[in-house]
Amino acid sequence: MKKVLLDVKGLKQYFNVGRKDEVKAVDDITFHIYEGETFGLVGESGSGKSTTGRTIIRLNTPSGGEITFDGKDVMKLKGRDALKQFRREVQMIYQDPYASLNPRMKVRDIIAEGIDINNLAASVEERNKMVDDLLRTVGLNPSHGTRYPHEFSGGQRQRIGIARALAVNPKFIICDEPISALDVSIQAQVVNLLQDLQKEKNLTYLFIAHDLSMVKHISDRIGVMHHGKLLEMGTSDEIYHFGVHPYTESLLSAIPLPDPDYERTRKRIKYQPEPEDGKERKMHEIAEGHFVYASEDEAKIFAEKLAKKKQDANK
Repeated sequence: MKKVLLDVKGLKQYFNVGRKDEVKAVDDITFHIYEGETFGLVGESGSGKSTTGRTIIRLNTPSGGEITFDGKDVMKLKGRDALKQFRREVQMIYQDPYASLNPRMKVRDIIAEGIDINNLAASVEERNKMVDDLLRTVGLNPSHGTRYPHEFSGGQRQRIGIARALAVNPKFIICDEPISALDVSIQAQVVNLLQDLQKEKNLTYLFIAHDLSMVKHISDRIGVMHHGKLLEMGTSDEIYHFGVHPYTESLLSAIPLPDPDYERTRKRIKYQPEPEDGKERKMHEIAEGHFVYASEDEAKIFAEKLAKKKQDANK
């Protein structure tokens, strides 16, 4: 029996409510994340992935739904101390390593900010030792603590952001597209670092990205988002090899492979959303652990499609 660390039910995040330009950034999504696993959230820009992460950590106030973290109702946390404890347990690594670090602060003070706020060090010496250890943990030199963010490359800055998140010993880290602004060679280094840290510190991740191949590499389970809706969810292998929703198939068709013969014949599948037809749609389990957002009759079609894909794969 795995422990559910984060449970999200019917989460909604609307902006400009009641106006003509109302935006349903996150529209009634439900998922859970087990302790120690990585849940990948994938989709194109504007699909609501980052808004979901920011709402979970209470940077946004949700329009509806429930968020339960480690048995506690996040929406009912009141008072400064309760929120401070929650934010100590849940940290975030941001997308842009250039914008997420204060350019006027030295790296040592950026990393130690959480240590200072939560009174985790009894003395300046202990504080400095904690920062030095964190810098070594993320593959940097303790001497880097005296420098400013502009003196580092993008990959190094993202390592500083990771060290800052680790400083308060969190249980759960929201990785908001932490590699999208980095060179491809550096992306692999950062992903490997995150995986090593997860094993070492028993961390749980929500890994947000738009690159399905990278999400498949790091995630245990994947959720596919489009226009605020969660359209398909399952294990990383199941989604990557047997994704059945047309939007998932569209994302998969866009992944290039280092195979010239395959690339010559690869056809890009364009996703055409279904027109509004008044049918009630919700998540249906079409195989064990494999969910698709569909109506009752569509779910049966998707289940048949999945069975055929698996049958063809076994031939």
